[in-house]
Amino acid sequence: MAKRFISIYLILMLLLTLLVGCSTGGAKDEEGIAVEDIKTEENTLEEAEENRGEEIEVVDMAGRVVRLPKKADKAFATKPTGTILLYTLNPEKMVGWNYELREGEKRFISEKYHNLPNLGGAGKNAVNIEELLKFNPDVLIIMEEVVETSLSIAEELEEQTGIPTIILDSDLLKLDEAYELLGKVMGEEERAKELAEYCRKTISQAQTLAASIAEEEKIGVYYAEGPDGLETEPSTSWHAVVIDLVGGRNVAEVELKADQGKSLVSIEQLLKWNPDIIISWDDERGGYYSGIFEDPTWQGIKAVEEKEVYEIPNRPFNWFDRPPSANRILGIKWLGNLLYPEVFNYDIREEVREFYSSFYHYELNDEELDDLLKNSIRR
Repeated sequence: MAKRFISIYLILMLLLTLLVGCSTGGAKDEEGIAVEDIKTEENTLEEAEENRGEEIEVVDMAGRVVRLPKKADKAFATKPTGTILLYTLNPEKMVGWNYELREGEKRFISEKYHNLPNLGGAGKNAVNIEELLKFNPDVLIIMEEVVETSLSIAEELEEQTGIPTIILDSDLLKLDEAYELLGKVMGEEERAKELAEYCRKTISQAQTLAASIAEEEKIGVYYAEGPDGLETEPSTSWHAVVIDLVGGRNVAEVELKADQGKSLVSIEQLLKWNPDIIISWDDERGGYYSGIFEDPTWQGIKAVEEKEVYEIPNRPFNWFDRPPSANRILGIKWLGNLLYPEVFNYDIREEVREFYSSFYHYELNDEELDDLLKNSIRR
């Protein structure tokens, strides 16, 4: 009897050991592989698949195929042209400016972005590669007037930094495409679509309205650049494209200065052209706006005699010309309304408010709006 009890006890102990072994060893599949191991492997594969899903491939505006490991959270544009586009899209994803912001610019840019580092790229100042790499951007942006000239620059930047680089076209008529491409790269598709549509609508409307203006009714416009106002742009220059777009007649009959623009003219030429309206760089930018009214050599010009001389708004970015980015979209509405208020018939104050809110993330008050427009619209 005792022997039978011992045998039963031993059998029970053996069964218990087997059960414990199964519970600690975990469930296994038909081939004896632990289920937990299978789950870990599946999770790893899922994570890898998710990571692969973040990879994007885009064709930039120079026709280059650019691959990025993921949609970019941080970006740097090598020139103010692209920086403005980035700022309007999402300033949180900018790693720096191209120059030190002036007080007039800071006034309409949120304080939290004032101290972003100056990493170079404006004018003749090269991008500071060493400083740039400290901020580890996911993508670099080159935005140029002639995209073909950017190919070698893009290749050099990618070689120096190892960072994917996309080229955008700053052509005013292609800003919508630039926004949509940048939106895809930055994971900001919806926001980019909104801004692109605003650009498309503004340009399309301007072209339609300008087409309704008879040739003999077109207003002669002189664009006064430089410290004495005797530098300008002919209609073949992209710097003055807004004049043509809104149906103005650019009076400047000079050769295009292809590198940086700003063709020199004489006061004799200007008197001969006798423009109906003069638009000028503002005093803050180093223009001749105030000087035009005081300079006796300008007094025989129709626009001066009739006080049709206007300052181009320049804060935070110039509405009409340099840099050639989204800022010029507002210039279309401003200049169209200034030249042909009966054709471009809208409330310019409300248009400015909307643009600053939509593009610059800034809500203008009445005092700021008055200051922006004080020398720039008819009273």
